[in-house]
Amino acid sequence: MADFFDALTDEHRAFIAAQPMFFVASAAATGRINVSPKGMDTFRVLDASNVAYLDLGGSGNETQAHLAADGRITIMFCAFDNPALILRLYGHGVATLPQDAGFAARAAPFPRLPGVRQVFSIAVDSVMTSCGWGVPRMTLERERETLAKYHGQQDPVKRLARISGRTQSIDGLPLRVQTEIPAWDTRD
Repeated sequence: MADFFDALTDEHRAFIAAQPMFFVASAAATGRINVSPKGMDTFRVLDASNVAYLDLGGSGNETQAHLAADGRITIMFCAFDNPALILRLYGHGVATLPQDAGFAARAAPFPRLPGVRQVFSIAVDSVMTSCGWGVPRMTLERERETLAKYHGQQDPVKRLARISGRTQSIDGLPLRVQTEIPAWDTRD
């Protein structure tokens, strides 16, 4: 049975902090629905009604396009151990890119990872919990270091030039292009 809440409780916050990964779902009025797994200590609860996550460059940028078009986003956490639980955050989000005013403040709570392209800030409309009894029990072996290593080996200026041509999502929605590199992601 599902339970709905208007805001995050202390118990929700503790559950979120204990999860090594989360899933992001977004969609525009038409086109594909995007679901992406995330990890790497990139999620933060800011207060009872606001959360954020740090986004690194990867395969696509559908979430940014969907939020610009529609704003809706769902974040899901699920326990892979006991007690079983699924927690969903329903809300509206915006992307803040490194060149945007306020980026440094929005990025401040996160680790200084290479390859950062934006911070997604989400106003939580509602929280839902459900049993999670159908989710398998698994243990975390370790975090993957591949994405951080990949970005850490790349020249950030060359990476920025390479992605500057990505102006559309896979469904043709417009994307804001990153034009600056976070101050911590430069090479000496």
